[in-house]
Amino acid sequence: MLLLVAYLNWNKSSDIEFITCKVVKGPIEIKVHTSGQLEAEKSVNIVVPAELSGRNVGIYEIKISDLLEEGTVVDSGQFIATLDHKVIEEVLTKAKEDMELSLVALQDAKMDSNLTLSNFRDQLINSTSDVEEKKIIVAESAYESPSVIKKAEMDLEKVTRKLEQDKKGFQLKERQAKSKVDRAALDLEQKNQKISELLKLSDALTIKAPKQGMVIYAKDRMGAKIQVGSVVSPWNPIIATLPDMTRMISKTYVNEIDISKIKNGQKVKLSIDAFPQKELKGEVMAVANIGQPMPKSDAKVFEVKIRVFDFDPLLKPAMTTSNTIVTGYYNDKLIIPSDAIYTNDTLKFVYIKKKDVIRQIVDLGNENENYTIVNKGLAEGDEVIYIEPEKPDDIKTVGWEIYKEQKIRIENEKRKLLESAKKEAVVSNSGAVETGKGTLLTK
Repeated sequence: MLLLVAYLNWNKSSDIEFITCKVVKGPIEIKVHTSGQLEAEKSVNIVVPAELSGRNVGIYEIKISDLLEEGTVVDSGQFIATLDHKVIEEVLTKAKEDMELSLVALQDAKMDSNLTLSNFRDQLINSTSDVEEKKIIVAESAYESPSVIKKAEMDLEKVTRKLEQDKKGFQLKERQAKSKVDRAALDLEQKNQKISELLKLSDALTIKAPKQGMVIYAKDRMGAKIQVGSVVSPWNPIIATLPDMTRMISKTYVNEIDISKIKNGQKVKLSIDAFPQKELKGEVMAVANIGQPMPKSDAKVFEVKIRVFDFDPLLKPAMTTSNTIVTGYYNDKLIIPSDAIYTNDTLKFVYIKKKDVIRQIVDLGNENENYTIVNKGLAEGDEVIYIEPEKPDDIKTVGWEIYKEQKIRIENEKRKLLESAKKEAVVSNSGAVETGKGTLLTK
């Protein structure tokens, strides 16, 4: 634990007393403090039955009618929840009615097919008989006059064409009748399949634990905890989770000012609000690249996940943690109390006591909750005044070269950022980058 001793002195000059401390050189630990919530790093999801996604089921959401109490430790196969049977019963009743109608439709199609084809078969038999009859007439007219023979041959050709037409008509009607029967049979099969899937779904409405664990209920599409009456669906299927309690993480959010300090692998000290005497160790395991707005605020925060190294059976999901992320450690730096630093629109400065009180512009580095690193402007042993003196505008300001260096550095950084943005815009708009050796196509 870092221990920094500041020297506090009383100084008198022209009957004016100042509270000061000396600039010291020593170690400083930079920390970011956040509040998080415990959750399991890995867990098994308890979801709606796979039968609910059946192609023929036609149920897109279903309510939960009964639930086991959250936090209960269950064994594999133990009851978790019951889904609403009434919805299934209503759909199943309707499906059975539809199946009866489809069965009647199939029987009607078969009867219509038999009747239609029977009529066409009779017509085809008659046409065949007419052709045979006309062939006999043509044979008997062999010794008749040419005109009688010609008429007999024409009559034969006429009935022969009609027979061919009847044959084609019968084949067409046969295909049409078969298609109608097949459609009716397919519809009946689909109705039967739907009933079968609904019966399987009905048997699967009691949800059981796939393994041993503690039941933690998920959130519905509105962000509320799953409870009796909540609606679940194949598109929002998770009812609960069984977390692996041996591997916990703390999910926390860091503001956009501090997020640049957070890196994977940084050490973290955690305490549990419910057990303040417990101190746990961990490390940063994931830092979000994209921020999200805080509720009712323009500020943005970034999600950070912290792996908890220590296992403790007292740790439970959703417990609140206080996290101290160590973002940096400096062993030999000039440091001063942050309360002694003052700022205006352009300057950061301190008041130091030498022969006279002067206002010293400073270049500062990282800081923790109490102290700040001084890069330029102060030396070890300088006495820094805590409380701003009276009539500060009359006090001489020194260190303008530091301000100029800072200004040049800031302008250079802005220029680099602007140039980088322009190059990205050129690449994005034209798909090519100009180089010293020519044009490099990027698209």
